[in-house]
Amino acid sequence: MSHPNYRLYFAGSLVSNVGTWMQRVAQDWLVLTIPGNGGAALGITTGLQFLPVLLLSPYAGVLADRIPKRVLLQITQAVMALASLALGVIAALGVAETWHVYLIAFVFGIGAAFDGPARQAFVSELVGVDDVANAVSLNSAAFNTARLVGPGLAGLLIGLGGGGMRATGWVILANALSYLAVIGQLRRMDEDALHSPRPSGRTPGMLREGVAYLRGQPKMLMILVLVFFVGTFGMNFQITSALMATEVFGKGAEEYGVLGSVLAIGSLTGALVAAGRSRVRVRLLMGAAVVFGVVEIAAGLMPTYLTFVLLCPVLGFSVITVLNSCNALLQTESAPALRGRVMAIYMTIVMGGTPLGSPLIGWIGEQFGARWTLVAGGVLVLVGVGLAVVVRRLAGAKAGVAPAAEPAMLPL
Repeated sequence: MSHPNYRLYFAGSLVSNVGTWMQRVAQDWLVLTIPGNGGAALGITTGLQFLPVLLLSPYAGVLADRIPKRVLLQITQAVMALASLALGVIAALGVAETWHVYLIAFVFGIGAAFDGPARQAFVSELVGVDDVANAVSLNSAAFNTARLVGPGLAGLLIGLGGGGMRATGWVILANALSYLAVIGQLRRMDEDALHSPRPSGRTPGMLREGVAYLRGQPKMLMILVLVFFVGTFGMNFQITSALMATEVFGKGAEEYGVLGSVLAIGSLTGALVAAGRSRVRVRLLMGAAVVFGVVEIAAGLMPTYLTFVLLCPVLGFSVITVLNSCNALLQTESAPALRGRVMAIYMTIVMGGTPLGSPLIGWIGEQFGARWTLVAGGVLVLVGVGLAVVVRRLAGAKAGVAPAAEPAMLPL
């Protein structure tokens, strides 16, 4: 917080993140209010929103290394604001149909695909390398503070508005306005105080260069395998929470919103703990992934709404420990000129797997019941932990690096 530019960014992001979490709840509830929709439609919506991340993030990383990230972020925030505005208007008018939600979710995802790599890599330009780990953790704390406030606020507003389509529209419109906070703060920054590397010139094979760089890093490959399974199969909380709230426990919008908030209690706690940690052991990272998988399985077996709620903070704590450690490690160890591409590949894997996992998890929910969305996700996360260990050993052997020769501790 000693960096003025970071203070501006933090404040704008906090406002926008609250709006984003409000829209996530409202969009899912909107899908379920349209007659004939269920878990499959919810999964398709989420998948379409994250499909552009899978398709475009690698190229977005190249773009982030070529042009000033501060400029790129203003453009991407405007695109997402317009998408939210369109969805909010048609929902508030009561004329939203499933195909409208699908289309706008996809357009929103295009903006997010180009926003993610630039936003992740921009952190090191705001504070410099020495404070990256702290900044990543504080960003996560802001994100999860918003996650704590946004879903509950959205659920309350939708409930007060009668729980129908029009009520969800007004919540989504509030998110459209929240993007102005980020754009305004970006414009207020002191450009001369940014720690920006010289933009890379346009050369052939820039994306291949980033991939080749990662292939030579065993620890980074381990992280990418791990976050693929965590992001693709374990982090479908939008679907799993909605189905558990409505189908298993028979609850409404307010109780659904509470689930997102209590998840955020654990995530916020994990982020604040990480902010005070200067280093993290590899076994802590892998141990957190194992805990996440086990707790997700247990969550699917909870007998009551109350016991499910009580387990959600543990779920949030474990997953944010995994993600924060992975993010900070990749940022601090990657070469500055390649950081945009490294973070783009990371974002492609951690978020881009959602179009693959969300429809599958939604289908599992329809075929076998909502509880199996969590049980199956947790089992697949544990499978991913095992594969990540194997990949690291094989990549290290290929590179001639013995596991015992690697540092026992990694910088967070």
